[in-house]
Amino acid sequence: MRARLPLLLLLAGTAVLYLWRLGDSGWANAYYSAAAQAGAESWQAWFFGSTDAANSITVDKTPAATWVMGLSARLFGVNAWSILVPQALMGVASVWLLHATVKRTAGEAAGLIAGAVLALTPVAVLMFRFNNPDALLVLLLILGAYCTVRAAEHASWTWLALAGAAVGFAFLTKMLQAFLVLPAFGLVYLLAAPTTAVRKAWHLAVALGSVVVAGGWWVLAVELVPAGARPYIGGSQHNSVLELTLGYNGFGRLTGDEVGSVGGGRGWGSTGWSRLLGTEMGSQIAWLLPTALVLLIAGCWAAGRRQRTGLVLWGGWLIVTAAVFSFMNGIIHAYYTVALAPAIGAIIGIGATALWHRRQEPVAAAALSGALAITALQCYLLLLDWSAGLAATVLFLGLLAAVGLFLSTTAPPAVVVPVAVVAALLGPGAYSVATAATPHSGAIPSAGPNSGMPGGPGGGGGVVLIGPGGGPNGGGLLSAPTPDAALVELLRSNSGKYTWAAAAVGSNNAAGYQLGSGVPVMAVGGFNGTDPAPTLEQFQAHVRSGQIHYFVGGAGMRAETGSDASARIAEWVQDNFEVTTVGEVAVYDLTAGAQR
Repeated sequence: MRARLPLLLLLAGTAVLYLWRLGDSGWANAYYSAAAQAGAESWQAWFFGSTDAANSITVDKTPAATWVMGLSARLFGVNAWSILVPQALMGVASVWLLHATVKRTAGEAAGLIAGAVLALTPVAVLMFRFNNPDALLVLLLILGAYCTVRAAEHASWTWLALAGAAVGFAFLTKMLQAFLVLPAFGLVYLLAAPTTAVRKAWHLAVALGSVVVAGGWWVLAVELVPAGARPYIGGSQHNSVLELTLGYNGFGRLTGDEVGSVGGGRGWGSTGWSRLLGTEMGSQIAWLLPTALVLLIAGCWAAGRRQRTGLVLWGGWLIVTAAVFSFMNGIIHAYYTVALAPAIGAIIGIGATALWHRRQEPVAAAALSGALAITALQCYLLLLDWSAGLAATVLFLGLLAAVGLFLSTTAPPAVVVPVAVVAALLGPGAYSVATAATPHSGAIPSAGPNSGMPGGPGGGGGVVLIGPGGGPNGGGLLSAPTPDAALVELLRSNSGKYTWAAAAVGSNNAAGYQLGSGVPVMAVGGFNGTDPAPTLEQFQAHVRSGQIHYFVGGAGMRAETGSDASARIAEWVQDNFEVTTVGEVAVYDLTAGAQR
């Protein structure tokens, strides 16, 4: 029991950090909360990942993350806690699983360091307290890494197939991003598995088949279901999950050619290796990123064979993922960098312990000292605009401990090690606590406190785009509206007579009205309002058959690419139905006759 105490304390502390005042964020990302609400009411909506229980359109991702939230909401009711707690528990499980994975190649101390770094990375705190798919993605990828390590130990095709299955289910969480770890997994098995090259190739082929089966069954099922018997595939222009996988959520993210995106006009920042260290992403992930790179190089020199296997695994994960994030021209948000956090933690744990065991050698002592000095300087720069006093404290402690590590042959470890750990984790730890203390909502959350950092308090981290007909409660492209009591009462009135109580352009607008009223609201045009779902003709048919009661709001944003169906629908409604204002929001009664 005493041997397990440090791990238990780490997991307990992580649970407190991730669950503390979790409900303050409300619906967090209302887009996914609406899908969870729909899944709690309709098994068809749950399976497809629909944003409403009447199954008009799906989220623009594969639905594994909404499956978890939908089941939780079905069991415990639709509320903020039932939707957010699963992600927090995934965070605790990720820390535990990372510890277990690193421990197998580098020992207990390395595993504890890796887990602590992951737990205290600000963007990890953000995403494990939020309901985007990234929490489940990270957990499944760490599971894949664990299975790969087990497979490489004894050349086990069974463990390797399980690793493939984990990556396949990660694909069902966030599509092609899951595959960024595959080169590292394959390379580790080729280098470390104690068997012949022919058997290695065969085992890798089996694992690849496992990826395809675990990730492809849902895609096949959706493609085989007739379009008229399922919701429209959000994020696609031709109602195809394959198009969504390879286009908007696939190669379009690399090239920037994303049909239907409204962000192409303003770009996604400059590309290059400096992107991860820049203003937007630096405070999310870069606290220990330079340190990890130094320890990756130095650790490969100092590590033994098993430790080196771990460094190849996590180094490959880090380099490939960081390269894609740095140079992709399409949609990218700072919170994506949570996928780097497990690799950073693992590399620091393995590299630091490998060098510590050889600290009597001048090169190892110098590498440890230099890595900590770099950490202190990087944290100082990131903290300076938020808390100059804390920045100075971290810099002083870090440089002091760096000197102690360089003189490790004479400095007492009982003093140097605690000071070094505090110096390395105090900056990101404080920023993580500030992140946990700040409610976060909207489509693009950002880690950090209320002031002093670009992007504002985690409720945006970017631009909030308001469409015509919006207003204080009218929502927008990236934020969901909060309907007032009068609008909620209106939407609920006789809602059982209609398939959809209302329709609104854009998924976030629809999500806000749906979550506030508890009745299905059609998201015209999907997330960006640029999907041809429904077309004007289909919408008119829905109105004629009495399936939609109200149209709420205006036309939304106009994109350079994609369908203009939502704009045409909004114009048709405005031209043919009387408008009333309820809670500062424009409302059209589609059952009152199409004449002004």
